[in-house]
Amino acid sequence: MTTERRVLIVAYDDAQILDIACPSGALDIANRYGAQPPYSIELGTLGRRAARSSAGIVMGAARGLETVAGRLDTLIVVGGIGCEGAAADERLLGQVRRLAGLSRRVASVCTGAHVLAAAGLLDHRRVTTHWGWGDRLAESHPDVAVDPNPLYVRDGNVYTSAGVTSALDLTLALIEDDHGPTLARAVARELVTHLHRPADQAQISMFLAAPPPEDRLVRDLTGYIAAHLSEDLTPAALAARAGVSPRHLSRLFRTHLDTTPARAVRAARTEAAAHLVRSSGLSLAAIARRCGLGSAETLRQALLDHYGMTGDTMRRMPDMPPARAAGQRKTPGP
Repeated sequence: MTTERRVLIVAYDDAQILDIACPSGALDIANRYGAQPPYSIELGTLGRRAARSSAGIVMGAARGLETVAGRLDTLIVVGGIGCEGAAADERLLGQVRRLAGLSRRVASVCTGAHVLAAAGLLDHRRVTTHWGWGDRLAESHPDVAVDPNPLYVRDGNVYTSAGVTSALDLTLALIEDDHGPTLARAVARELVTHLHRPADQAQISMFLAAPPPEDRLVRDLTGYIAAHLSEDLTPAALAARAGVSPRHLSRLFRTHLDTTPARAVRAARTEAAAHLVRSSGLSLAAIARRCGLGSAETLRQALLDHYGMTGDTMRRMPDMPPARAAGQRKTPGP
């Protein structure tokens, strides 16, 4: 009988410390909330050397990768600005390949996907990584199907996640898979994070994708939109609030957000609705009203356009469903 789930987190110099802290912290909290069997979490490096994070904080390793033997439950390779150096280290790649063969499942956080790809573990698999590194991963490894959109992807027993804090979404999904939704929700509440964002939710809110620090009007309006989703957010109403003409408002949104005011509002409402679909027991009609989408049918169409699935499907879907292939995601309609 298994008495613990062995989790080995692989680190190296210039790793992103949050890539280590997010999964290890969430799994530790799961243990404190009664995970059975509990997780046994270790940080491993080559030669058991201390790893210097990109923030300058030095982390002591519990294990040298070369000494790890026996079955592992989960192997997690972290990312960070040191990922390219790690991906070029043949000794590290050899150990990652060996340890993957001992593991029930293998995961990467953020740019840790570059290490898994260099080890040959992502060939002919669909994967994700940090949105800013997707093109580089695809160019370096043409046999890897890179989709830079989702928060996390599961392909067989290999899991990849997007940038940094999306490791929480991935780890919550792993906890739910191992121990059920009640424990995963308890961990999420302790972490004061989203109860569970869908795997196919875009990595970046459209308001964060092109931040407009130089334009206070656009910045103020996007904040207003997010806080008043159920109110009148037509272009005319937004223009009146900002004291500009609708035509000038449209030019500002095109310049600073690369979209129209109407599409910006629809995307904000849809993203908020998707979170409520997954994390609340509200009816779809109630969610539609709360998010300014009017009706359950309008919500259904918005979710189809943005995520490729209806609210009912999203609510029933497993932790990490197969997502639409890269390039198939629709642009939100007006």
